[in-house]
Formats: sequence, C-alpha cells, structure tokens
Amino acid sequence: MTETTTLPYRHNVGAAVFNRAGLVLVARRADLGRDAAYQWQLPQGGIDDDEDPATAVLRELDEEIGTNAVEVIGEIGDWLTYDFPPEVVAKFGARHRGQKQWWFALRFVGSDEMIRLDAHQHPEFDEWRWIELGAIPALAVPFKRPIYERLAQDFAQFANTDGA
Repeated sequence: MTETTTLPYRHNVGAAVFNRAGLVLVARRADLGRDAAYQWQLPQGGIDDDEDPATAVLRELDEEIGTNAVEVIGEIGDWLTYDFPPEVVAKFGARHRGQKQWWFALRFVGSDEMIRLDAHQHPEFDEWRWIELGAIPALAVPFKRPIYERLAQDFAQFANTDGA
C-alpha cells in the first residue's frame, strides 16, 4: 500500500452552476455505469500549470458541459481539500493524495439547449439535470461529501432567488 500523505494534492476548480430559478446543475459521470452509486457530481477539473482558477473554471465548463455561458457570482474564498481513498490513489498511479479545489458559484445565462455534454470527443458526463442545492451532499461520493456540504452552506445565498 502506498503512503499517500507524502503525495501532493492535484490543483482543481469546481463549478456550482445556478440557473435563474436558483437550482444547481449536476451531471452523471459517463465512466461509472448506470448502476454505480454516487454517479452525480458538480463539474470540476484540473488547473493547468500557470492557469488562473477563474480561467480554468470557464475552460472546464466548456470541456465538460459544452458551454461557458456563465457569470461568476461568488467563490468559496479558500482552497478546499479532500483525500482520495487508497483504492482511488492506486487506480490513478499514486500521483496525488487528493484534490485541492477552488470553488466558484456561477449563474448560467444561456438556455438549456446550450448545455452540450457531447460537445467534445470524450464526454465526461452522459446526463445532466437541475436540482436543489441542498440535495447535493447526498449525491456526493462519501470522500467528497464534506466539500459538498460546505458548498451547500456557503452558496445557499445563490439558491435563494425570485426567478429573475
């Protein structure tokens, strides 16, 4: 078994994309299969070397959901980390102990038809939907759940909307 505490965290951005009704976008991972537990997540992805997190989140949204028709409405304001379980570390070749994430709240300013999971050659997701922000912790894989609980708390102000 690899000792993971000496491995670095992978720098990552996360996106809580809210529609005008205050619901948040979740997407189902295409690589897990329909019977897998914890298939749904918020868009997230790695930060390239020397890339600003705000630039990275727009790039990741384009790559993962086919659009970046969003505007930033908030950020957590500090790095959130989680450790991968040992079996996940082993699966990815023991390069990272987990992820260090900068989370953004974004308002989707497009139409639902602009969300294209098939916009790129290797889609990460195969389905998406809008849900209540408070439901996201229950969807999260257990090792990510504390992050999603924090998002549900810190981004609640963006879920409260009059639909404007």
